[in-house]
Amino acid sequence: MSGDPPTKEKSFLNRVRNALPTLHPAERRLGEFVCDFPGELASYSGSELADLAQVSKATVSRFVKRLGYDSYESARRHARAERQTGSRLFLDTATADASGRSMQAQVTQSVRNLEATFSGITEAQIDAVAQAVLAARKVWVIGFRSSHAFASYLQWQMTQVVEQIVAIPGGGQTLGEHLVSVQQGDLVIVFGLRRRVAVMEALLREVQRARAPLLYITDEGVPTQAGATWHFRCHSQAPGPLFNHVAVAAVCHLLATRVIERSGRGGRARLREIEALNDSLEEL
Repeated sequence: MSGDPPTKEKSFLNRVRNALPTLHPAERRLGEFVCDFPGELASYSGSELADLAQVSKATVSRFVKRLGYDSYESARRHARAERQTGSRLFLDTATADASGRSMQAQVTQSVRNLEATFSGITEAQIDAVAQAVLAARKVWVIGFRSSHAFASYLQWQMTQVVEQIVAIPGGGQTLGEHLVSVQQGDLVIVFGLRRRVAVMEALLREVQRARAPLLYITDEGVPTQAGATWHFRCHSQAPGPLFNHVAVAAVCHLLATRVIERSGRGGRARLREIEALNDSLEEL
Protein backbone atom coordinates (compact mmCIF):
# COMPACT_ATOMS: atom_id res chain seq x y z
CA MET A 1 0.00 0.00 0.00
CA SER A 2 1.26 3.50 -0.79
CA GLY A 3 2.97 5.56 1.89
CA ASP A 4 1.03 8.65 0.82
CA PRO A 5 -1.51 9.98 3.30
CA PRO A 6 -4.88 8.27 2.94
CA THR A 7 -7.87 10.07 1.52
CA LYS A 8 -10.14 12.25 3.62
CA GLU A 9 -12.42 9.28 4.29
CA LYS A 10 -9.47 7.40 5.84
CA SER A 11 -8.04 9.83 8.35
CA PHE A 12 -4.99 8.93 10.42
CA LEU A 13 -7.03 8.42 13.59
CA ASN A 14 -9.64 6.37 11.74
CA ARG A 15 -6.91 4.04 10.55
CA VAL A 16 -5.64 3.58 14.10
CA ARG A 17 -9.11 2.99 15.55
CA ASN A 18 -10.04 0.51 12.83
CA ALA A 19 -6.81 -1.44 13.34
CA LEU A 20 -7.03 -1.74 17.14
CA PRO A 21 -9.05 -5.01 17.30
CA THR A 22 -6.53 -6.81 15.08
CA LEU A 23 -3.33 -5.68 16.79
CA HIS A 24 -1.07 -7.76 19.03
CA PRO A 25 -0.98 -6.67 22.72
CA ALA A 26 2.09 -4.40 22.50
CA GLU A 27 0.85 -2.87 19.25
CA ARG A 28 -2.60 -2.38 20.74
CA ARG A 29 -1.07 -0.59 23.73
CA LEU A 30 0.74 1.70 21.31
CA GLY A 31 -2.44 2.20 19.27
CA GLU A 32 -4.44 3.17 22.34
CA PHE A 33 -1.69 5.58 23.36
CA VAL A 34 -1.73 7.17 19.90
CA CYS A 35 -5.53 7.47 19.99
CA ASP A 36 -5.27 9.37 23.29
CA PHE A 37 -2.29 11.51 22.23
CA PRO A 38 -2.00 11.56 18.41
CA GLY A 39 0.04 14.74 18.58
CA GLU A 40 2.92 12.72 20.00
CA LEU A 41 3.36 10.78 16.77
CA ALA A 42 3.19 14.05 14.83
CA SER A 43 5.92 15.57 17.01
CA TYR A 44 8.37 12.81 17.94
CA SER A 45 10.68 10.34 16.26
CA GLY A 46 9.90 6.64 16.29
CA SER A 47 12.33 5.95 19.14
CA GLU A 48 10.94 8.83 21.21
CA LEU A 49 7.39 7.57 20.67
CA ALA A 50 8.48 4.06 21.71
CA ASP A 51 9.86 5.45 24.98
CA LEU A 52 6.69 7.44 25.68
CA ALA A 53 4.40 4.48 25.01
CA GLN A 54 6.78 2.06 26.73
CA VAL A 55 7.07 -0.28 23.75
CA SER A 56 9.99 -1.34 21.57
CA LYS A 57 11.10 0.46 18.43
CA ALA A 58 10.28 -2.73 16.51
CA THR A 59 6.69 -2.47 17.78
CA VAL A 60 6.46 1.08 16.40
CA SER A 61 7.72 -0.13 13.01
CA ARG A 62 5.22 -3.01 12.89
CA PHE A 63 2.43 -0.69 14.02
CA VAL A 64 2.82 1.83 11.18
CA LYS A 65 3.08 -1.02 8.65
CA ARG A 66 -0.20 -2.47 9.91
CA LEU A 67 -1.79 0.95 9.39
CA GLY A 68 -0.74 0.79 5.74
CA TYR A 69 2.17 3.25 5.75
CA ASP A 70 5.48 2.31 4.22
CA SER A 71 7.48 4.15 6.89
CA TYR A 72 7.19 5.93 10.20
CA GLU A 73 7.87 9.22 8.43
CA SER A 74 4.86 8.69 6.13
CA ALA A 75 2.62 8.13 9.16
CA ARG A 76 4.07 11.18 10.89
CA ARG A 77 3.51 13.39 7.84
CA HIS A 78 -0.13 12.34 7.77
CA ALA A 79 -0.53 12.94 11.52
CA ARG A 80 0.99 16.39 11.10
CA ALA A 81 -1.41 17.19 8.27
CA GLU A 82 -4.34 16.06 10.39
CA ARG A 83 -3.12 18.18 13.30
CA GLN A 84 -3.50 21.26 11.10
CA THR A 85 -7.26 20.65 10.91
CA GLY A 86 -7.50 21.64 14.57
CA SER A 87 -8.56 18.44 16.29
CA ARG A 88 -8.34 18.98 20.04
CA LEU A 89 -6.86 15.50 20.44
CA PHE A 90 -3.72 16.70 18.67
CA LEU A 91 -3.27 19.55 21.16
CA ASP A 92 -2.85 17.40 24.25
CA THR A 93 0.34 15.56 25.14
CA ALA A 94 1.25 12.73 27.43
CA THR A 95 4.18 14.73 28.82
CA ALA A 96 2.28 17.88 29.81
CA ASP A 97 2.45 18.73 33.49
CA ALA A 98 0.12 20.69 35.73
CA SER A 99 2.44 23.70 35.90
CA GLY A 100 2.07 24.24 32.16
CA ARG A 101 -1.70 24.46 32.56
CA SER A 102 -1.86 26.59 35.69
CA MET A 103 -4.10 29.62 35.89
CA GLN A 104 -1.08 31.90 35.41
CA ALA A 105 -0.03 29.99 32.29
CA GLN A 106 -3.52 30.41 30.86
CA VAL A 107 -3.56 34.14 31.66
CA THR A 108 -0.09 34.65 30.21
CA GLN A 109 -1.06 32.93 26.98
CA SER A 110 -4.28 34.95 26.77
CA VAL A 111 -2.29 38.19 26.99
CA ARG A 112 0.11 36.96 24.30
CA ASN A 113 -2.81 36.06 22.05
CA LEU A 114 -4.38 39.47 22.52
CA GLU A 115 -1.13 41.28 21.75
CA ALA A 116 -0.39 39.16 18.69
CA THR A 117 -3.93 39.55 17.37
CA PHE A 118 -4.17 43.31 17.71
CA SER A 119 -0.70 43.85 16.32
CA GLY A 120 -2.20 42.69 13.03
CA ILE A 121 -5.35 44.85 13.15
CA THR A 122 -5.32 48.64 12.71
CA GLU A 123 -7.64 51.30 14.09
CA ALA A 124 -8.45 52.26 10.50
CA GLN A 125 -9.64 48.71 9.77
CA ILE A 126 -11.88 48.65 12.84
CA ASP A 127 -13.35 52.01 11.87
CA ALA A 128 -13.87 50.87 8.29
CA VAL A 129 -15.73 47.72 9.40
CA ALA A 130 -17.89 49.75 11.81
CA GLN A 131 -18.79 52.18 9.05
CA ALA A 132 -19.58 49.31 6.68
CA VAL A 133 -21.90 47.75 9.28
CA LEU A 134 -23.81 51.00 9.70
CA ALA A 135 -23.99 51.68 5.96
CA ALA A 136 -25.04 48.18 4.86
CA ARG A 137 -28.52 47.37 3.60
CA LYS A 138 -28.25 44.21 5.70
CA VAL A 139 -25.53 42.56 7.76
CA TRP A 140 -25.18 38.76 7.64
CA VAL A 141 -23.14 37.11 10.40
CA ILE A 142 -22.20 33.47 9.77
CA GLY A 143 -20.55 30.88 12.00
CA PHE A 144 -20.54 27.13 12.55
CA ARG A 145 -19.39 24.95 15.46
CA SER A 146 -17.36 27.09 17.91
CA SER A 147 -17.74 30.03 15.50
CA HIS A 148 -21.53 29.89 15.89
CA ALA A 149 -21.35 31.25 19.45
CA PHE A 150 -19.26 34.25 18.37
CA ALA A 151 -21.52 34.96 15.39
CA SER A 152 -24.57 34.96 17.65
CA TYR A 153 -22.82 37.12 20.25
CA LEU A 154 -21.71 39.74 17.71
CA GLN A 155 -25.18 39.88 16.15
CA TRP A 156 -26.78 40.21 19.59
CA GLN A 157 -24.53 43.11 20.58
CA MET A 158 -24.85 45.00 17.31
CA THR A 159 -28.62 44.63 17.06
CA GLN A 160 -28.85 47.29 19.77
CA VAL A 161 -28.12 49.91 17.11
CA VAL A 162 -28.36 47.97 13.81
CA GLU A 163 -31.84 46.86 12.81
CA GLN A 164 -31.01 44.82 9.72
CA ILE A 165 -28.58 42.26 11.10
CA VAL A 166 -29.04 38.50 11.30
CA ALA A 167 -26.97 35.50 12.40
CA ILE A 168 -27.32 32.54 10.02
CA PRO A 169 -28.12 29.76 9.58
CA GLY A 170 -30.71 29.24 12.29
CA GLY A 171 -32.09 25.91 13.43
CA GLY A 172 -33.56 23.93 10.56
CA GLN A 173 -32.38 26.47 7.98
CA THR A 174 -30.01 26.07 5.05
CA LEU A 175 -27.39 28.54 3.90
CA GLY A 176 -28.97 28.71 0.46
CA GLU A 177 -32.17 30.16 1.90
CA HIS A 178 -30.15 33.17 3.05
CA LEU A 179 -27.31 33.46 0.54
CA VAL A 180 -29.83 33.88 -2.26
CA SER A 181 -30.64 37.30 -0.76
CA VAL A 182 -27.09 38.62 -0.25
CA GLN A 183 -26.46 41.71 -2.37
CA GLN A 184 -23.62 44.06 -3.22
CA GLY A 185 -24.86 46.64 -0.70
CA ASP A 186 -24.77 44.17 2.19
CA LEU A 187 -21.96 43.24 4.56
CA VAL A 188 -21.08 39.63 5.37
CA ILE A 189 -19.13 38.69 8.50
CA VAL A 190 -17.89 35.08 8.49
CA PHE A 191 -16.27 33.39 11.48
CA GLY A 192 -13.95 30.59 10.36
CA LEU A 193 -12.30 29.29 13.53
CA ARG A 194 -10.81 25.81 13.77
CA ARG A 195 -12.21 23.34 13.06
CA ARG A 196 -13.72 24.79 9.90
CA VAL A 197 -16.63 23.07 8.19
CA ALA A 198 -16.10 21.53 4.76
CA VAL A 199 -18.48 24.03 3.13
CA MET A 200 -16.36 27.07 4.13
CA GLU A 201 -14.52 27.56 0.83
CA ALA A 202 -17.74 27.28 -1.18
CA LEU A 203 -19.42 29.74 1.19
CA LEU A 204 -16.67 32.31 0.72
CA ARG A 205 -16.91 31.93 -3.06
CA GLU A 206 -20.65 32.59 -2.94
CA VAL A 207 -20.15 35.73 -0.86
CA GLN A 208 -17.54 36.99 -3.30
CA ARG A 209 -19.82 36.18 -6.22
CA ALA A 210 -22.49 38.39 -4.64
CA ARG A 211 -19.88 41.20 -4.46
CA ALA A 212 -20.75 41.97 -0.86
CA PRO A 213 -17.91 43.28 1.34
CA LEU A 214 -16.58 40.45 3.53
CA LEU A 215 -15.04 40.47 7.00
CA TYR A 216 -13.39 37.09 7.62
CA ILE A 217 -12.50 36.35 11.26
CA THR A 218 -10.31 33.27 11.73
CA ASP A 219 -7.57 31.80 13.87
CA GLU A 220 -3.91 32.48 13.06
CA GLY A 221 -3.55 29.25 11.10
CA VAL A 222 -5.51 30.51 8.09
CA PRO A 223 -3.51 32.15 5.25
CA THR A 224 -4.62 35.65 4.31
CA GLN A 225 -7.88 35.41 2.37
CA ALA A 226 -7.28 37.42 -0.79
CA GLY A 227 -10.99 37.70 -1.57
CA ALA A 228 -11.90 39.20 1.82
CA THR A 229 -12.25 42.95 2.26
CA TRP A 230 -10.85 42.53 5.76
CA HIS A 231 -9.30 39.44 7.35
CA PHE A 232 -8.78 39.48 11.13
CA ARG A 233 -6.59 36.58 12.32
CA CYS A 234 -7.11 35.86 16.02
CA HIS A 235 -4.34 34.01 17.82
CA SER A 236 -5.65 31.03 19.75
CA GLN A 237 -2.66 29.19 21.22
CA ALA A 238 -3.21 27.63 24.65
CA PRO A 239 -1.74 25.22 27.17
CA GLY A 240 -3.79 22.02 27.13
CA PRO A 241 -6.30 20.55 24.71
CA LEU A 242 -8.57 23.56 24.04
CA PHE A 243 -8.08 26.61 21.84
CA ASN A 244 -7.93 29.97 23.60
CA HIS A 245 -10.64 32.25 22.17
CA VAL A 246 -9.98 35.30 24.34
CA ALA A 247 -8.77 37.30 21.33
CA VAL A 248 -11.87 36.39 19.32
CA ALA A 249 -14.12 37.70 22.09
CA ALA A 250 -12.01 40.85 22.32
CA VAL A 251 -12.32 41.51 18.58
CA CYS A 252 -16.11 41.05 18.81
CA HIS A 253 -16.25 43.43 21.78
CA LEU A 254 -14.20 46.08 19.99
CA LEU A 255 -16.25 45.85 16.80
CA ALA A 256 -19.59 46.06 18.64
CA THR A 257 -18.39 48.96 20.79
CA ARG A 258 -17.12 50.90 17.78
CA VAL A 259 -20.39 50.33 15.91
CA ILE A 260 -22.41 51.60 18.88
CA GLU A 261 -20.13 54.62 19.30
CA ARG A 262 -20.43 55.55 15.63
CA SER A 263 -24.17 54.92 15.33
CA GLY A 264 -24.89 58.52 16.28
CA ARG A 265 -28.32 59.92 17.04
CA GLY A 266 -30.12 57.11 15.24
CA GLY A 267 -28.36 54.49 17.33
CA ARG A 268 -29.06 56.33 20.58
CA ALA A 269 -32.73 56.68 19.65
CA ARG A 270 -32.96 52.93 19.01
CA LEU A 271 -31.23 52.20 22.32
CA ARG A 272 -33.71 54.42 24.16
CA GLU A 273 -36.66 52.68 22.55
CA ILE A 274 -35.25 49.26 23.42
CA GLU A 275 -34.79 50.27 27.05
CA ALA A 276 -38.31 51.71 27.20
CA LEU A 277 -39.78 48.49 25.83
CA ASN A 278 -37.72 46.41 28.26
CA ASP A 279 -39.14 48.46 31.13
CA SER A 280 -42.74 48.25 29.93
CA LEU A 281 -42.54 44.51 29.27
CA GLU A 282 -40.71 43.90 32.57
CA GLU A 283 -38.44 41.39 30.86
CA LEU A 284 -35.34 42.38 32.79
